[in-house]
Amino acid sequence: MTARKPKFRRRAEARPEEVLDAALDLFIERGFEATRVDDIANRAGISKGAVYLYFQSKRAILEGLIQRAVSPIAENVAGLGTSFEGDPRHLLSMVLKMVGQQLADPHTFKIPKLVLREAIIDPEIAETYRKAVLDKVIPVMVALIRKGIADGYLRPVDPELTVRSIVGPIMLHLMMSEVFGLQPSEGLAMDRLVDNHLDILINGVSAPRGQAS
Repeated sequence: MTARKPKFRRRAEARPEEVLDAALDLFIERGFEATRVDDIANRAGISKGAVYLYFQSKRAILEGLIQRAVSPIAENVAGLGTSFEGDPRHLLSMVLKMVGQQLADPHTFKIPKLVLREAIIDPEIAETYRKAVLDKVIPVMVALIRKGIADGYLRPVDPELTVRSIVGPIMLHLMMSEVFGLQPSEGLAMDRLVDNHLDILINGVSAPRGQAS
């Protein structure tokens, strides 16, 4: 006799994702502080107790959102940077285009959008994002720039400040859009921003021709 599959098994497995989806929509609509766990439970169509089966707190839900949407991008970038050999300009170009494509996805973009809006009010949100994303990526990028200088591909620039110069325009672009409501005429246009940024960046940090070893 064939054993019966547990009733509602698929639904139970889907619930953490439903909680995250409901929380993200509410955090964007109302803000992190103004959203209650009861609100998230109602939006997800489950009880408040069921939410706590998957997430210990509202902040744990936020961490879950970051882990789901943005941490895989950070881990991928960190992995590429750690194992890369050769001209770092190629990797920088690939990474920025990849990040631009990911952030062009409205669902993924909701996370940095939320962080930018809420971090001013709640610094712990910025800390959560920093640990999950920036702390994984920044050291790898600094090491990549440093190696590119040593190998003669890049001019002798300050590696740490150069990484800030690489990341800064993208963060400022997002902040101008989401905090100040200033966008290019065609919308966020992440792809065009990245192409423009790469043109300025690569030409700015490249060593003179013939210098690379």
